[in-house]
Amino acid sequence: MRTTTSRQVEPAVVETKDRPGLARRQVHAVAGCYFVASFAALGLPPYLTEILPELGDGAARWAGLLYIVPTIFGAVGAPLWGRLADRFGRKRLLLRAQLGLALAFLLAGWADSLGTFVAALVLQGILGGTFAASNGYLGAALEGNALSRALTLMQGSARAALVFAPIVVGSLTPWLSPHRQYALLAVLPLTAAVMLAALPEPPRVRTGAPQAATAEVDADGTSAVEPAAAEAAAAEPSGRAPLSSLRALYALEFAFVFSTVISFPYLISLIKERIPGTGPMVSGVLFALPHMCYLVAAMAVHAVFRTRPRLGIGLGFGCIALGLAGHGLVDSLTGFIAVRLVLGAGLTLGLVCLSVLAADCAKGRAPGGLFGSIEFFSKAGAVAAGVAAAAGNDWFGPAAPVLTGTAIALVTVLATAAPVLLSRLPRTRRSPRCLR
Repeated sequence: MRTTTSRQVEPAVVETKDRPGLARRQVHAVAGCYFVASFAALGLPPYLTEILPELGDGAARWAGLLYIVPTIFGAVGAPLWGRLADRFGRKRLLLRAQLGLALAFLLAGWADSLGTFVAALVLQGILGGTFAASNGYLGAALEGNALSRALTLMQGSARAALVFAPIVVGSLTPWLSPHRQYALLAVLPLTAAVMLAALPEPPRVRTGAPQAATAEVDADGTSAVEPAAAEAAAAEPSGRAPLSSLRALYALEFAFVFSTVISFPYLISLIKERIPGTGPMVSGVLFALPHMCYLVAAMAVHAVFRTRPRLGIGLGFGCIALGLAGHGLVDSLTGFIAVRLVLGAGLTLGLVCLSVLAADCAKGRAPGGLFGSIEFFSKAGAVAAGVAAAAGNDWFGPAAPVLTGTAIALVTVLATAAPVLLSRLPRTRRSPRCLR
């Protein structure tokens, strides 16, 4: 019998999926729509150092901060949009995100002043959020291994955009400036919205028994099924992940995004400083190289680490630390290729294993709110990375951001490994208590 204070909540909080509600082709369609919509959002920011001089910032000193403007406002809006998706429909909110991106890109492409361009980036953050919206859509219909594979595929879409978009933008630069390419690429989220309109609203299947339609919420905010629903919950092979796992996921998401994104804003400047005469095409390929690793190896890594994601995350952060440290030392094209591949190995391990942990935490939780919260911590990590990158670049040059990322990755490796090492230490056996 429970002795803690409890209250009743709406049954919409607890949702279960008896079986996958989306066919494989529909999952691929969602991932494909995210790819085309994110082409500009992920591919053009690395060229902010070339866009800003056209708008009056000759030294591109604001590149690091403007890199994270959409992220800041996206972080603020993501939890709200997620909760609205749970209430009003995931498909509807996903369409809203695509149309919002199209509007923001049009404004950015036609901006003729720094203020207007910043306003467009703010709108991109507020009205966008396609990644969290897409994951919430998938999370409403899939669970377990099927959901983690779908989330891995979604990350593949993001990596594909980061691979191809900088290369395409660099190739088009002689004919059309990256600034004006924003307006051209606005057609992509419009196309994605048309494609998504043909997909179904994912099913929302509640727990089967009528008496199981309510849940008990403790004073600390955790949820437990009422005795009438406990038998149904016990029949499930795995229940809702504890809050400690959810908090660990948030912390790992923040650290992972910080340590990887911090190298993005000034990478092209670092390459030009270390390898003078490097053209935009080569710079774009080097930028994209870690994401190519993900596209090649993600599903194989998922098969190996889906039952041991924490091991994969520890290895991933180790590779990230090693790869970022190498960025501060190399001064040749071969050296940059090598360290970018090491970083790619860490990126792949981290993203895949975070997807597995997210799928575990999604069991028994409203997916819109969950993935909105994950997106908040992801974007918070990107915001912190952008601020640190701008400050480090101003004070110590373009090598400073990658060294800061190295330090954060090493700290996370130690924090991840510590519980495992402590669990293997010999423990003193206590004498059993005397019975009274």
